[in-house]
Amino acid sequence: MPSPVDNLTDALLGPILAADPAGPRVTYYDDATGERIELSASTLANWAAKTANMVRDEFALEPGGKVAVLLPAHWQSVAVLLGVWWAGGEVVLSPDADAELAFVTADRLDDVADVPEVAALSLDAFGKGLSDLPLGVADYATSIRVHGDQFRSAGAGSALEGRSVADTIDAARASAKNVELASTDRVLSSRTWDTADELIDRLLAVLAAGASLVQVAHPDAEATARRVGTEKVTKQF
Repeated sequence: MPSPVDNLTDALLGPILAADPAGPRVTYYDDATGERIELSASTLANWAAKTANMVRDEFALEPGGKVAVLLPAHWQSVAVLLGVWWAGGEVVLSPDADAELAFVTADRLDDVADVPEVAALSLDAFGKGLSDLPLGVADYATSIRVHGDQFRSAGAGSALEGRSVADTIDAARASAKNVELASTDRVLSSRTWDTADELIDRLLAVLAAGASLVQVAHPDAEATARRVGTEKVTKQF
């Protein structure tokens, strides 16, 4: 029986960092643009730490604060989610009147007009920020650069839409077991993470198993078929 944990990011990243910090953990493709980026566990942890420091220091979010994450299935979304959880925030995946902070793409700013603090992501492959943002909206790509890449985790009562940290990690581990995910697996997926169950089954289960994810946006059928071999894919979602 795994020991109790009070921080979801520690529970997900800790074993991976201990076992294989340098191996590929999240590989992201966008077949519409030709983008490919690969992150090791160490690099992912650095991005998550920067985000956590941003959440705590720039937005003054206290552990337990609710954070709306309205982002697509993207490698930067992984960094945001892990960073929010590291800072002790509770993630919600839809507009929420009680949210204290929101991370969104520019096309969803209207959805979080009533949220006190907002950071917008361009999701640009080269880190280009957004211009002409409304007053008071932070540009994630610009703001994240000044924050440190180390973070001491903070606990939280809830992790994902009212689920506790323990319930969320238990659900992720159960999902991984259900599809027989192992740490040696390389999972190819182009599916969304728009709900809590989707996020658990399609991202958190992969991390909980210590496996790695190849996430594809705008998938091209021929490219996907080739990628099974080039990326040494063992499972597809």
